[in-house]
Amino acid sequence: MNDKIKELKIIATKLRIDIIEMLAAAGSGHAGGSLSCADIIACLYFSVMRHNPKNPKWRERDRFVLSKGHACPALYAALAEAGYFPREEIFTLRKLNSILQGHPDMNKTPGVEFSSGSLGQGFAAAFGMALGYKMDNNPGRIFVMLGDGECQEGIVWETAMGVSHYNLDNLTAILDYNNLQIDGRVSEIMEIAPISEKFRSFGWTVYEIDGHNIEEILWALSPERIVPGKPTLIVARTIKGKGVSFMENQVDWHGKAPSKDEAEIALKELREELERLMKDEGSC
Repeated sequence: MNDKIKELKIIATKLRIDIIEMLAAAGSGHAGGSLSCADIIACLYFSVMRHNPKNPKWRERDRFVLSKGHACPALYAALAEAGYFPREEIFTLRKLNSILQGHPDMNKTPGVEFSSGSLGQGFAAAFGMALGYKMDNNPGRIFVMLGDGECQEGIVWETAMGVSHYNLDNLTAILDYNNLQIDGRVSEIMEIAPISEKFRSFGWTVYEIDGHNIEEILWALSPERIVPGKPTLIVARTIKGKGVSFMENQVDWHGKAPSKDEAEIALKELREELERLMKDEGSC
């Protein structure tokens, strides 16, 4: 296994362990969507993005906006792993006066670029950031992650139209497409397919990948994939609850924390996977 791929797989598994631990400690939160996006967030923060945990406000940094803010445990785990704040903070998730709120808060958490939670608004904020970077000749890139259920919001389509109108090729949107939302399957509640064709019709460059395949994620996020003058959408097919056998593809785990016993089972599975990867027994 390529050393970088192995490193990112290990980091993604560590993030999943932290997600389970922080949710179990909080007794609430969103497990499924946090676990589904862990591989993508690991690639962003530990391979793709230009950022500096010791200088979170560096002017030319790349920015990441988690528009599907309920998946913030994955973002918090990555920020802690990167060194934005001590890992011990993850055990204060959702507690009074904690820097880690139930949805991202840019005023409380170092490294959080925008306070999100109202679906679609993070995408619109990323649009503004990308436009501002262009106007300032700032070379940084703007990344934003959307949920599939989130794409049922009208603001998503207003933003998609605006980003393309202003030729913002410095914006890359990533769709965490696990096909489950709080009430059931996205395809049954309000179908968003064919999502790629819809974004292409708005003037976007679109790539479809396996959102758990590190090589494919890195390929899609590479600057070489940018088409001048056009924003990029990465449709990442993922599995809700990825990495924990009894959570995978189960809608019940959209917004539920594991009990103590469930957390022990989940952590055993994830730690065994981490041990396999550390021994280089995993496969790409």
